[in-house]
Amino acid sequence: MGIYNHNNFKKRPESYWLASTSDTDYPTLHQDIEVDLAIIGGGLVGISCAYLLGKEGLKIAVIEASRICKGTTAHTTAKITSQHGLIYNKIQSNLGNELAQQYAEANEFAIGEIRRIIQINGIDCDYIAQPAFIYTQDEKYIEKIRNEVKVTSDLGIKASYVNNLPLPIDIKAGIKFDNQAQFHPRKYILGLAANIHNDDVKIFENTRVVDIEEDRNYILTTDKGKKVRSKNVIIASHYPFYNKHGGYFTRLYPEKSYIVGIKAKEKYPGGMYINAEDPARSLRHQNTDDGELILVVGEHHKTGQSENTNKHYRALLDFANTLFTIEDISYRWSTQDCMTLDGVPYVGNFTTNTPNLYVATGFGKWGMTNSMVSAIVLRDLIVEGQSPWQDVYNPSRKTIIASAKNFLVQNFNVAEQLIEGKLESLPKNIDIEPGEGKILKIDGKRIGVFQDEEGTLHIINTTCTHMGCELNWNSAERSWDCPCHGSRFTYKGDIIEGPAVESLKTDKDVNTIQKLFKDDF
Repeated sequence: MGIYNHNNFKKRPESYWLASTSDTDYPTLHQDIEVDLAIIGGGLVGISCAYLLGKEGLKIAVIEASRICKGTTAHTTAKITSQHGLIYNKIQSNLGNELAQQYAEANEFAIGEIRRIIQINGIDCDYIAQPAFIYTQDEKYIEKIRNEVKVTSDLGIKASYVNNLPLPIDIKAGIKFDNQAQFHPRKYILGLAANIHNDDVKIFENTRVVDIEEDRNYILTTDKGKKVRSKNVIIASHYPFYNKHGGYFTRLYPEKSYIVGIKAKEKYPGGMYINAEDPARSLRHQNTDDGELILVVGEHHKTGQSENTNKHYRALLDFANTLFTIEDISYRWSTQDCMTLDGVPYVGNFTTNTPNLYVATGFGKWGMTNSMVSAIVLRDLIVEGQSPWQDVYNPSRKTIIASAKNFLVQNFNVAEQLIEGKLESLPKNIDIEPGEGKILKIDGKRIGVFQDEEGTLHIINTTCTHMGCELNWNSAERSWDCPCHGSRFTYKGDIIEGPAVESLKTDKDVNTIQKLFKDDF
């Protein structure tokens, strides 16, 4: 294939899902309210929960810190599939056949439920049925592929072994899942939100919940000091910001991956693809008003722990060049996923001692079906007190003990990042180019500095407001990222995504340093 010159990207990162849809304009919460159910987070989980539970007659408030569907949902690959890597053999081996059966049934049901909701509500969201393939080019994975085919077939999933793909990739083995799908996630959620926003289900934007108090009911406090009283609360904020119970910050870790949207000379053959081995490589297409867009996805690292984030986009383009003649790089963006210790999401009661406080998090790379599963499970728990899939998703499941080794590895990494961030030796010079961010130490103080194209310096305290880890600079997205729990901030210090609920601090010392910088320049 031809080699596309990608040494200099034309555009800064931009998600196609955001670029192709209009912004929303739901109101900000300006008064105290009381509801039956408060949902924190207006992404795929939050809006799906509001849709299902609104039909149960509950008075609901969806509370979103920014605009709805601008976070993880707007940066996904949007594959509606029960094929979540080689997960079924893993669940069966580690958690048992019963829980593997629950996971399979739940995610297969979710595919049909999303399709049904689209049809019933007449949502135009580019929904297309597609097969999903997982493949390997490594002989070491052949047996794993064969085992996965057997397990998934035994669990009732329509899966088959394949020796080749419709793509020009020479594979050793593969699996094909039939009856899967893809869609435009923002068109879907915006359509669903417009359908549910009424007298009983209210959506509030630009309203960040900063605290939860436990009383007879729960009391949520917003960043504007308003109170929301509710018997039931669902935390659907991607990474839980609430640290008083559950220890989620010890059993979740954030992971970044990357997407490039390309135009190619060749026509895409259809289907959705992902490899079994590292480095991760995933493909799907999207029909747009401007022609066919091919999404090339992959690369992964813990958030805030890559020295050069632009290299990951380049690696994806190098891979794409082996398959297609690239004519244009139309979009590129990154996504951030919450990973659990055993690879299965946490959905259910926040803890065993918080009966009316619920959580849905840790979907890994597979948020489309797991978001719908979460909404169904949480509806069942709130309305019926039980769900047929509650055991495999239970955040307090005893089977997590099987992941003790991963628990130690991930928490050692967090401790390592926390300590190294405080002790690392940093440059003391102030040589910085327009569009560049650096971490400096001046008079013993660690600060983050970004110079914009107009020559203005933006200086922040690099200590994350969540739990005190030291932030690192993300050159591709021009953001300050936390290597411990994944909070991200703009170069001005505003929150991009949590679990942090406070912007970065700019104290008097930092203002003094800013004056020194300007004097030096």
